[in-house]
Amino acid sequence: MRKTISFAVILLLLLGVTFWSMTTGSIKVGFIELIDGLLNGNNEEAAVVRDLRLPRIMVSMLSGAALAVSGALLQAVMRNPLADAGVIGISSGAGFVSVLMVTIFPAMFFWMPIFSIAGGVLAFLLVYSLSWKSGLNPMRTLLVGVAINATFTGLGQSFNYRGSYAVTSVNQAISSIFTMKTWTDVQVLGLYGAIGLMLSLLVIPWCNMLSLQDKTAGSLGLNVARARIVISIIAVLLASVATAVGGLILFVGLLIPHISRLLIGSDHKALIPFSALAGALLILSADTIGRTVLAPTEIPASIIMTVIGGPFLVFMLRKGGREFGA
Repeated sequence: MRKTISFAVILLLLLGVTFWSMTTGSIKVGFIELIDGLLNGNNEEAAVVRDLRLPRIMVSMLSGAALAVSGALLQAVMRNPLADAGVIGISSGAGFVSVLMVTIFPAMFFWMPIFSIAGGVLAFLLVYSLSWKSGLNPMRTLLVGVAINATFTGLGQSFNYRGSYAVTSVNQAISSIFTMKTWTDVQVLGLYGAIGLMLSLLVIPWCNMLSLQDKTAGSLGLNVARARIVISIIAVLLASVATAVGGLILFVGLLIPHISRLLIGSDHKALIPFSALAGALLILSADTIGRTVLAPTEIPASIIMTVIGGPFLVFMLRKGGREFGA
């Protein structure tokens, strides 16, 4: 019953915030007027909402869902509640490699999602290899990830001072402002995101078994090493494509899975779909608040998430130190 209520509430909240985001902004359109304009195409303001605001809403929701599910998968792989694609450097690695490749090969701009995935894989391999010492320690993994994140972030920001056209063009793609997103962005993120989300549903049994000790999971027939690799690839895919299209946003994969576990438990059969909905709600809310609270000035969603996620990370570190022996 509690799970059912939680899903019903999150769906209603997501629907409500979507309607609020559609009707609020520099162009204000009543709900009935908006629906009529979208259906009949006889309202210029509704057309602006359809062409500019709706793609932004869709990108923010898909990015939030992908990042939240990526966090849940990484936490299952590492058995670490502090694992998050943004915190441990996967997102910044994806952003840096995409900027680097598009700077060198400007004509390959439309291959950015592939470059981002490659960068995310590179960052994850660095974190995993450098933090391995007779196993994975949660605190060591986090600290190595923070170092990798800082390195890739610094390298990525260094490109901002080159002033080339390619870098200027790509900056919007890796920023955390959803302004001027198009239906093409929705299609790219929807395609790769849908693949990642569907694959994440297929590995739910593995995620649940990884919560056990490796020997116990192995005795139950799970190839632990293969499961970790496959789940990690799916998580990197989701985080990287979200970064390529939606921008670099931290703490979504840290905050959402933790809150979701408090509401619906640790069974990934419910945790993954609930995290996707909650992540979509969080980023859509952050983006809508950011573009309306100080309009016409916009506050990037990443800044709002940093304000929320920073204190939450401190709380998790204090809690994690007691629970995980770090």
